[in-house]
Amino acid sequence: MEKFSISVPDSVITDLHDRLARARYPNDLGNDQWAYGTNAEYLKELCTYWRTGFDWRAQEKAINVFPHYRTTIEGNPIHFIHQPGKGPKPIPIILNHGWPWTFWDMKKIIGPLSDPAAFGGDPADAFDVIVPSLPGYGYSTPLANTGLNFWRTADLWVQLMQDQLGYKRFASYGGDWGSLVTAQLGHKHADKLYGIYVSLPLPLDIFQGPFPGGPGDFAPDEQGWQAKNELFFAAESGYSALQATKPQTLAYGLNDSPVAQCAWILEKRRTWSDCRGDVESMFTRDELLTTMMLYWATGSGGSSARYYYECAHNPWKASHHRQPLVEAPTGVAVFENEIICLPKSWSEKNYNLQRYQRFAKGGHFAPMESPDVIVSELREFFRSLR
Repeated sequence: MEKFSISVPDSVITDLHDRLARARYPNDLGNDQWAYGTNAEYLKELCTYWRTGFDWRAQEKAINVFPHYRTTIEGNPIHFIHQPGKGPKPIPIILNHGWPWTFWDMKKIIGPLSDPAAFGGDPADAFDVIVPSLPGYGYSTPLANTGLNFWRTADLWVQLMQDQLGYKRFASYGGDWGSLVTAQLGHKHADKLYGIYVSLPLPLDIFQGPFPGGPGDFAPDEQGWQAKNELFFAAESGYSALQATKPQTLAYGLNDSPVAQCAWILEKRRTWSDCRGDVESMFTRDELLTTMMLYWATGSGGSSARYYYECAHNPWKASHHRQPLVEAPTGVAVFENEIICLPKSWSEKNYNLQRYQRFAKGGHFAPMESPDVIVSELREFFRSLR
């Protein structure tokens, strides 16, 4: 394990600007509402700002305020932030991102969780905060092995937290893929955890069998959720089908064209967040482009896409068949503008559910969209589990 600072070479930035200047955009007939995908007019504006106005060095400086490390686990390069807590007895928590996220989507919650007093909280709620990049994402690259998916990641995280950082027990939070990494920790490694918290409960056998939540499964106050889920799979899941089947074909475009990489992520940031069609009402241009840069500078567009393939082609196997499958004490946040909302009854059956909260505002990128909610929930949930 060694200390690490993010520093993108000047040559990479010069090359980026050159590629952006020479970009060849397609015609975009009748796409003002983004119905066909990313809107060309807005994409051109954003990429022009990326080339002429975006200050990566300022973003890099902000990222490097936190202590970064790189290590190798089972031959796999792993990058992570490790921010010690300030309080009488901080407990360790590993924060797990998803796609198209990066570790930096946790930026708004690292400080309040690690140093509550500096943000108006109680020092007794402090955490040692660990924020890794998923294998194949960002600076956890280049991939050294195939087969790395969310349940193998959970095993790597146990080695990171216990063998390398020396924590006997720890907590975990996650959204998107991070919810599944976190749930797998709570399933296979419950004895090593204080508890888990997820902002998108999902089935561990996500690519196997029918998706949960059929007619009759939703409570009266959950009406509309089934239709929302069906619409997502019918109209919004093409990215998953491609990344789960032929991610390498996609990788050539993402690795060669910053415009392609930007368009691929941008559309999801707009569609999946609670931005009502105005993506900059939820994320600033600098925040959007920092995400793009972390994918572009590391060439991780293709390897992050492989995370889907490795899940779909390596069927999940239960480590036990006790009920609930996830035995670690579990908290769940349901943001009603999330891409999928499963019935509470499903969470009650599959998790050792001890806290369940619904929020009318907020979408898929909870730590960026609703950081105060996530901070408050994590403090409250783990207060009695320390």
